[in-house]
Amino acid sequence: MPIRQLSETMINQIAAGEVIERPASVVKELVENALDAGAARIEIVTAGGGLNLIRVTDDGSGIPEKELPLAIARHCTSKLADDIHDIRSLGFRGEALPSIGSVARLSIRSRTANGDSAAEIGIEGGRVSAVKPAAANRGTTVEVRDLFFATPARLKFMKGERAESSATSDVIKRIAIAFPAVRFTLAGSDRSTLELPATDDSAEGRLRRVAQVMGADFPANAIAIDAMRDGVHLAGHVSIPSFSRANALQQYAYVNGRPVRDKLIAGAIRGAFADVLPRDRHAVTVLFLTLDPAIVDVNVHPAKADVRFRDPGLVRGLIVGAIREALANAGIRAATSGAAGMMAAFRPGAASYAHPGPANGHRSYEAAYRASGFAGFDPARSPQRPLDAGSANGGFGENDQAAFDAGSLHSADARAGQDEAAETLLGMALGAARAQVHENYIVAQTRDSLVIVDQHAAHERLVYEALKNALHSRAVPSQMLLLPEIVDLPEEDAERLALHSETLARFGLAVERFGPGAVAVRETPSMLGETNVQQLVRDLADEIADNDTVDTLKERLDKIAATMACHGSVRSGRLLKPEEMNALLRQMEATPGAGTCNHGRPTYIELRLADIERLFGRR
Repeated sequence: MPIRQLSETMINQIAAGEVIERPASVVKELVENALDAGAARIEIVTAGGGLNLIRVTDDGSGIPEKELPLAIARHCTSKLADDIHDIRSLGFRGEALPSIGSVARLSIRSRTANGDSAAEIGIEGGRVSAVKPAAANRGTTVEVRDLFFATPARLKFMKGERAESSATSDVIKRIAIAFPAVRFTLAGSDRSTLELPATDDSAEGRLRRVAQVMGADFPANAIAIDAMRDGVHLAGHVSIPSFSRANALQQYAYVNGRPVRDKLIAGAIRGAFADVLPRDRHAVTVLFLTLDPAIVDVNVHPAKADVRFRDPGLVRGLIVGAIREALANAGIRAATSGAAGMMAAFRPGAASYAHPGPANGHRSYEAAYRASGFAGFDPARSPQRPLDAGSANGGFGENDQAAFDAGSLHSADARAGQDEAAETLLGMALGAARAQVHENYIVAQTRDSLVIVDQHAAHERLVYEALKNALHSRAVPSQMLLLPEIVDLPEEDAERLALHSETLARFGLAVERFGPGAVAVRETPSMLGETNVQQLVRDLADEIADNDTVDTLKERLDKIAATMACHGSVRSGRLLKPEEMNALLRQMEATPGAGTCNHGRPTYIELRLADIERLFGRR
């Protein structure tokens, strides 16, 4: 077949296959155009999951009538100067509108602030109609109907209306977090209305917008992030370890205001929480990276979802270091979700209105208790007898009253000294230990809450942190191999390992070049014992290629320390003295990450006094 020039329509349809994957992609492109136009209010309406109708209306600067034909021409844009490395807008290629118009029925109606009237242009399956007058307020309305009607094969790969609507909602939420000063409304016959009122662009305003998108419980369980390194600024919020999710859908990342799904950022978040979350749990995060546009490439992927950093190691190190420092400085905090679960567990079931007693509604305490069917407790033999079991006449006798008064005075004198000593502990984060329940749970009291601590999980974290600090405060002991292990690798992997040889030696792994495409391993960390050296070195080479770090080796050593801590900590079933319980609480308060154990489970749950009072109907 001879070489020939493709038609303009075919070129646009090929571009549409890269940029427009589903209705949510159309919404993303149109909303980004509205934001680049300076819109303060954006309204989105969909029908049929977006396949039948997508309408985006904004109050931005609008498009002049004479520029409407250029707006739907390929590679025509008002957002990009001569320098491709200086991209400061969300869109810059000039491909979105012509790509959409090549596979759908597209109309654009716009009016500028100084325009006397609006103008409209349409494009249907690549065929452009003439510009004509229209009636509209200031701003732009883009309407897309019958998406993919010109490419029916693409329709076969679309999901149901509910799935497409959900994807559109997710796109709007991701964009809205980065633009808190803009009001977003998403509505339509196929969905319930999503309305995100405008806040402001301050830190508090951004957090309010995050609460609108992610729920009101996130700010109460979040830690602020603010760090700078070599011209790269990181800000945002991350959840405390005990507030996590089963998937990573609630991890939002932004680079210069652009929502991205970058594996480098996702891997850095996972690495930062590696010590405090299990592998099947994920932190909730909202992170904003701000850096010079010249050192990040946003033109990697047609949908601009991926980015490429000039110095990926710098970005990863900044994210991991900032999150770990924030977790360490945040002190000990319990997730509000734990208290909510405890409240639900404590809430009594529905009470029966049936009353099996006498007609007048009165009966003795003992009779009522036995009628309830409980066994193992006899009110008549109890040392704390009810009022109707104290004497023949149903009340206290004189001897009973005297004994009660004397016992109360003695108990009060004994408690006075204890309460005075514990008064200072009530002001601590975990309060004063009051009891040990089921030989595993410490019950503590603060000034305004009740705290329940899992003693094994808590001590496991304390021992692990101590072992880890001892492990990384000095060079890791190594063991020399009888015969060096030669590992064959691609030349670039061998070179990367050689560049990191000093860091690896600090962790007990001695690696050196052994001719082209190979390395020799002469020492391994003694903590690993007998290990698969070949696999270890290849894993390290892969990680250095991806992230420019040697965290794989560190994670293996930390895992051994975690196992040692698990077996060496206070076991469940051990009785603790009051001073031991209080000492454990104080160590927890001073240890970073003590809110969760090595396996990511919470070490304690805090129930506020106000919640307890609500349980009993006092509030």
